[in-house]
Amino acid sequence: MKPESAELHAVPAICPNCDATVSGNYCHNCGQETHAHAPSFAEFAHEFIGHYVALEGRLWGTVSRLLFRPGLLTIEYMRGRRKRYVEPLRLYLSLSILFFALLNFSGAEPVKLGQPDANPVAAQAVRNAEREAADIRGEIISQGRTVNERGEVEELGDRIRQKAPFLTRQWEYFEAQPDHKKSEMLRYGFFKYGPYAMFALMPLFALYLKLLYIGSGRRYGEHLLFALHTSAFAFVMFTGILFSPHGLLTFALVCWLIGYLPWAMRRVYNSGKLTTFLRWSVLMLAHGISLAVAIGLAMGAGATSGH
Repeated sequence: MKPESAELHAVPAICPNCDATVSGNYCHNCGQETHAHAPSFAEFAHEFIGHYVALEGRLWGTVSRLLFRPGLLTIEYMRGRRKRYVEPLRLYLSLSILFFALLNFSGAEPVKLGQPDANPVAAQAVRNAEREAADIRGEIISQGRTVNERGEVEELGDRIRQKAPFLTRQWEYFEAQPDHKKSEMLRYGFFKYGPYAMFALMPLFALYLKLLYIGSGRRYGEHLLFALHTSAFAFVMFTGILFSPHGLLTFALVCWLIGYLPWAMRRVYNSGKLTTFLRWSVLMLAHGISLAVAIGLAMGAGATSGH
């Protein structure tokens, strides 16, 4: 009688996965290995790294082109050279997850309210004034009114209270919190909803490109591909800036971050310097506004969640 280990290492005549007749080390029907064995820790680690973090042999060629050859990765993908590089969506998700995880673990504060003042007497005076203003504001709100930016008393929109009473109550709750609690709530919203907000901007970024290059004959999917690659690059740069130990290196990374996109646009879309610069300027203005709104909504969601 053969030992159990020998049976495990024997090549079966039938594939255990799809029941096809096999010969050799792989099934010709489904591709599964025919060499059955107990999985090792190294195999689990390789599977995790290869399939969920995108750290595999193709990564190094992908990252080198992504970081140092603007637009080339997009061109290579459109030329059909895809197997040698990490898939665009997978690359974007891996780098965005890594960025937000490192940002979270670094303890960085997206917004920190109530910064200490060098003069404790002045700081206390400011806190007293803010407390009195909050009391007055709360009294006005309780009477169904609000205060505009000029300090004028206005009627609070009845329609807002009727259509979104929950959000109104949550915002009033947020306003009543101390500064350190507000910072915690905003940070919570940034890290919980920020990745989704950034991902939701990809189709919008591609739409901006579609409008800017209307008549070029390029499909929306090509613009989306370019958006994924350039956004993945931005996450790498933001990570480098976050952990840069020297000011000179930070300055170099910021300069490369700014100059990368127009260089990539010119290479991918094959346009002139002036037209590329004009399109880049409009794109940055539109995307900057969208980014500010998205991050604001993400942090606002944390603020109104009552966390």
